[in-house]
Amino acid sequence: MSLTFDALLLDLSGVLYDDNKVIDGAIDCVREARHLGLQLRFVTNTATRSHHRILQQLLGMGFSIESRELYTAPRAAAKYLEQHNLSPLALVHPSIASEFSHLTKTQPNCVVLGDARDGLTYEALNQAFRLCHQGLPLIGIGLNRYFNGSNGLMLDAGGFITGLAWAAQVEPIIMGKPSVKFYQHIVASTGLNAKQCLMVGDEVAADV
Repeated sequence: MSLTFDALLLDLSGVLYDDNKVIDGAIDCVREARHLGLQLRFVTNTATRSHHRILQQLLGMGFSIESRELYTAPRAAAKYLEQHNLSPLALVHPSIASEFSHLTKTQPNCVVLGDARDGLTYEALNQAFRLCHQGLPLIGIGLNRYFNGSNGLMLDAGGFITGLAWAAQVEPIIMGKPSVKFYQHIVASTGLNAKQCLMVGDEVAADV
């Protein structure tokens, strides 16, 4: 088989599994990609599970994956904060709070906003608004509009990030798909150029 790419970037939900059930042929696809010598990267905006938990979930489903191949939006956000010496007010899900705990100081100088579910109270959002209104950076973990929950469609963090940015008149810095910086970091990890990498997602606006 003649391929025009050397690395395969795979979204998780909707591509490898759906509602925690493996999509037919997904495991075989990953296995065949490795057999063909392709580099693999697993890419997700999931902001309600830690890097370790996502890795264990994929392994438990039967996928062949190494930790270094998994790229999550929360971890990308944490790395961005480290690089820019930022200490966040982190409105994130409790399961990923540990990704930012070592960066949190008494006085925040930025806001990180993700899918915090019930943590996105008026009080919390207003605190974030006041900081951003002073000109502090707003870092969003993904910009997804919604996701499929067990009981139907669920509002994701994108609407909250967009609304907060509009109210505070700031431009959000998005970590995760489809951020160019996020993909540049992933492509760089392969040692290839972007034209040698193929991204597979289930939603053009959110993934590409």
